[in-house]
Amino acid sequence: MANVLIFNIVLMMVLPCVETCFIPNSLYIIVPQTIPVGYEVTKVEVADCDAKSMHLTLKDPSFKIKRNGAIVASAPVPVSAEGRTFSVWVQDNSGPASEMEVHLVHSSRQEREHPLQGLLKRTKRKWRPSPFNVLENDKGPFPKEIDTIVSDSSASRNVYYTLTGPGYNEYPVGVFSYNTVTGMLSVTKAIDREEFPSFTLTARVFDQKTHEETDLPLPVHILIDDVNDNAPQFVGQLQFTVLEHSNGGTIVGLVNTTDRDDPKTDHVKVRYSLLSGSDLFAIHPETGVITTRTNTLDREAKDTYLVTIQIKDKYGADTGLQNTGTATITLGDINDNPPTFTKASYEASVPENESEKLILRIPVEDKDLINTPNWISKFIITKGNENGNFRIDTDPKTNEGLLYVTKPLDYEKNKNVNLEIMARNEAELRGTSAKWLSVPVNVNVLNVDEGPEFTAPTVWFTVKENTPNGTVIGTYTAIDPETKSSNGIKYYKTQDPAFWINVDRNTGELKVANTIDRESSFVQNGLYNITMKAVDATSKTGTGTVVIQVEDLNDNIPVIPGSEMVLCEKEGGLGSVVLVAEDKDQPPFSSPFTFSLPPDNDGKWTVTRLNETSAVLKHVKELPTGIYNVPVDVRDLQGSGRTQTAKVRICQCKNGACLAKQSSVALGPLALLAMLLPLALLLLLGALLAFFCVTKGDKIQFTDEGDSGGILLKSNTEGKGEEVDPNLLLIPAYGGEKVDGTLKSGWQGIKSTSTIGAHSTHENGIYKSGADMQELYSSQHESQYGQQLGGQFGGQLVGSGVGFDSRHLVQDSSLLHTWKTNGRYLHQKLDFMGREDGRYADDIIHTYGFEGRGSAAGSVGCCSDYGDKDNLDFINTLGPKFKTLADICTKK
Repeated sequence: MANVLIFNIVLMMVLPCVETCFIPNSLYIIVPQTIPVGYEVTKVEVADCDAKSMHLTLKDPSFKIKRNGAIVASAPVPVSAEGRTFSVWVQDNSGPASEMEVHLVHSSRQEREHPLQGLLKRTKRKWRPSPFNVLENDKGPFPKEIDTIVSDSSASRNVYYTLTGPGYNEYPVGVFSYNTVTGMLSVTKAIDREEFPSFTLTARVFDQKTHEETDLPLPVHILIDDVNDNAPQFVGQLQFTVLEHSNGGTIVGLVNTTDRDDPKTDHVKVRYSLLSGSDLFAIHPETGVITTRTNTLDREAKDTYLVTIQIKDKYGADTGLQNTGTATITLGDINDNPPTFTKASYEASVPENESEKLILRIPVEDKDLINTPNWISKFIITKGNENGNFRIDTDPKTNEGLLYVTKPLDYEKNKNVNLEIMARNEAELRGTSAKWLSVPVNVNVLNVDEGPEFTAPTVWFTVKENTPNGTVIGTYTAIDPETKSSNGIKYYKTQDPAFWINVDRNTGELKVANTIDRESSFVQNGLYNITMKAVDATSKTGTGTVVIQVEDLNDNIPVIPGSEMVLCEKEGGLGSVVLVAEDKDQPPFSSPFTFSLPPDNDGKWTVTRLNETSAVLKHVKELPTGIYNVPVDVRDLQGSGRTQTAKVRICQCKNGACLAKQSSVALGPLALLAMLLPLALLLLLGALLAFFCVTKGDKIQFTDEGDSGGILLKSNTEGKGEEVDPNLLLIPAYGGEKVDGTLKSGWQGIKSTSTIGAHSTHENGIYKSGADMQELYSSQHESQYGQQLGGQFGGQLVGSGVGFDSRHLVQDSSLLHTWKTNGRYLHQKLDFMGREDGRYADDIIHTYGFEGRGSAAGSVGCCSDYGDKDNLDFINTLGPKFKTLADICTKK
């Protein structure tokens, strides 16, 4: 009895953890110190095992186990003080084996070492019991006692108990009852494990008198044991697809199921089977995978199959719960059927000369799935279309073949065309030995009255340009396709852009009507096109093209463009420009060109060939800015050409372009004469006054300083320039005396007031240019009242006011020579002053910047004031700008 009690206790402890056929994890058995042969140690109790397939085994050779679970000693077995342990296994067809350890101990050791173990003798239950197990859906009667929950403190004190938690005083209330005096826990009604798989309550113990808690709160765990009360269910739609003619064993789909029972038990272990359709399909009993059994499934014969599937828990045991469902298996299409023609052959007719016309519809049939690549047809002309007269398309709505004639047919050349057309699908054939099919098509060409046809669609003639008018270049004729004759056909031009050709209306003869020019814009790449029309007696027409290949003649010479070329002036160097010649002729009547200067050139330029069409023109010595017309002889490869003028502008440049021209005042000869005439009259008046007032004059000597050389001093720099000798600023006057070989004026009271045009006006006298003085002398040199000569002033001759003795002009011939020389030079200068290219900007009037009203400096010209040459204190009041100018104009 003790052994059975211990086994039951252990069985209750391990029962909730068992998955399938099981036994307790361990078992303690009290045995004698020596176990005799045939002694039954214990009997193993199993649960949820299939009696037919269950078998028990153990590995200890000293024991054997019977089919009913009894363990018997097969030999005398001594049990040592430490005990003896061996294992027992139980297994059936429903799952893996379960193991139990059997511990053998003799009574003296157990009582000594485990007095409170509770396994070898009944003892009072402890406050902390193992979890309780309650079977779900128990039918009663209720209440049914589960067990007592008491505390060790009840042995020494009068106590009472309390219980709280779900199933007692919390939802779901009233499932359990508890005796607060005895500690007995009972279940009052059936419990559904799928709704409440477990409960956890709290038990407490109190002293009846003091109501003090005599022990710690005890968690009470109640596990609801599962019974197989839920049949497995299908999950998802049972709809599957597999391609037709798939090989046997091809996976169709997976059947998914669920079961609400305890997943740790075999209540959820489903076994699958087919109740119908097993001749074509199979299902794996454990995984639920559906596969095909054969490769003969044909969608065109039957496209859908309904298969009944059974699912049963407990591995399909007779006691298991089951369910059934119907799976729909649809066969997918493959291209195992080629399109077939509805007739053995087809025939069509088409008039000649027609194109892009539908002449035949070819219907086909296909058993494959409609509007898929397995059904959509493609047609191919495999024979008879070598000239490309036909094409075939597919009607997307009817799947018919549409045969078109795309290039006109000629009845006279071919009255009948035999075609062969193949029909196939977009997808390749699979799962069949069938081949693509073809059908013959006979096309009859119908005769039509046609217009004349030229002997060739395009004819070519070669003609030299400038061929004389009236020259015959060829004949272009047509014939009637029906009569094969040219009789009665007339010829016309429909296009002749330059009107170069005349056509004989009756013969088709072509003659030159106007000068043919290869360089004309109507000629492209040396070709000139004419469109011809032939008209027969029935007014039917035919067209053709005449291509004239124009041969080139050397009727053009190379030409230099007449535009102006810019040559940038280089300081200390010689510039050049590139001449590019053009010739409208083609080789060998054009490039390479030769460039040369004519024999009578001025020697200022050279020309050197650069490449086949250009040359470099370079001046060989420095030339002033301006425009130069350089003659250059240019000739082509045949020596044809002439001398042409290259227009070259030499100028100061910036970024390759001439600088903007400076603004200047250009005075014509009449304007200069109008301004100089009053000055000449005033000088004449001064000479007369000097003649009457002077009784005797001293001979004036001129000293040549060696710098002037009798000509104007050259000063064309833009910098500070040379320092001016103050002696050159002296003005000779009447009564002057010679000091150190120079004239020192006794008249120092003249001050400049303004500068207008080309002369200066003063308070007490007039300055005139040397040219004006020379002109005045030229008209009055025989007069006894000739004007006295002044001296050289800064490279210019300055005429004094009164006080000069005219006799000195006669007495000193060298002075007269100098006067005339400078006069001629100044005439040349006046010619250059009329130029507009800025070359002699230093010799004409300058425009000074206005410094604003109220300027303390007044005029800032370096020669504004000659009168008080010794008193220069006023310079200190003229400001910093004038000091810089004064440094330039005065001698340090």
